Amino acid sequence: MVGVSVSSPAAAGSADRPPADEATFTALVAPLRRELHAHCYRMLGSVHDADDALQDALLRAWRGLPTFAGHGSLRSWLYTVATRVCLDAIAGRARRALPVDLGPASDRAVTDSGPLHDVAWLGPYPDTGLAAGPVAPGARYEQREAVELAFVAAVQHLPGNQRAALLLFDVLGYPAAEIAAMLGTSTTSVNSALARARRVLAQRAPAATQQRTLRMLDDVRLREVVTGYTAALENGDADALVALLTEDVTWSMPPMPHWYRGVPAVLDFARSAPLGPCGSWRHLPVGANGQPAVAGYLRRAGTGPYLPWSVNVLTLREGRIAGITSFLGAAHVTAFGLPDALPPTR
Repeated sequence: MVGVSVSSPAAAGSADRPPADEATFTALVAPLRRELHAHCYRMLGSVHDADDALQDALLRAWRGLPTFAGHGSLRSWLYTVATRVCLDAIAGRARRALPVDLGPASDRAVTDSGPLHDVAWLGPYPDTGLAAGPVAPGARYEQREAVELAFVAAVQHLPGNQRAALLLFDVLGYPAAEIAAMLGTSTTSVNSALARARRVLAQRAPAATQQRTLRMLDDVRLREVVTGYTAALENGDADALVALLTEDVTWSMPPMPHWYRGVPAVLDFARSAPLGPCGSWRHLPVGANGQPAVAGYLRRAGTGPYLPWSVNVLTLREGRIAGITSFLGAAHVTAFGLPDALPPTR
């Protein structure tokens, strides 16, 4: 993620005048890259897809600059192009999912099944990709709230037009009339799509965001939870892990289809895999989806290096871990700009 380059002319300009050359255009676009990339991630649920969508959007915007002149701000123009690119992508593929979307929780560890590669899985998002700019007055969600796993997962259940309306209105603060112009539809259609999207979101997203939960949690306890989780896995300590969990904790591991709910099921899984025969672990703290997270490095046997294995995003409630989502795959780890190996501990 992060450094989406513009190998061909990309997109930007002043509020009402296109740039004269590629270098000017590239410089003008640079401050908007991170927020545009985050928007593409919210729409598509994948860092890789967001990379591709942003690159495509910048190329389309550059080529379409003659139609931009005199039609509002550069930022709105780029969001229009990026949203349309994402809508094209959504129309041609299955929505991104988490294991909870596929079926009920398993009450015991499932060790005889492999990953599902024919499912379009939701992926994690590095916090380093989030822009620090202010949110528009009309926006309902903070930028970090709008990349939380539960929010992005819920958004994936929306059709493309509802997804776009919700994100443009509630996350970015664009008025309905402007969204209608961006999407080539009517204000009535935008308001209708927005109402339907909010009903779905109310059913699927938790009432309390992680940002609200984290603000109520002091830094000392947050560090205790994160370091306690990593220490429990590195030491193979089941009791220490259980002490950190809520009774209704969930653990899922996309692309593995099975997931677990409740301490007995989660503990059975943990003892059969990460706390058991997997190998030895090292971890690096990261920020993912506006939530505490750690990157897991695994050494299966011997004395060689620890290799990237997963990004584990923690969902907290009342100072304990209420959810663990372990995104398996070295590509997730390296997308966070982390090393491709860790040396053995002494």
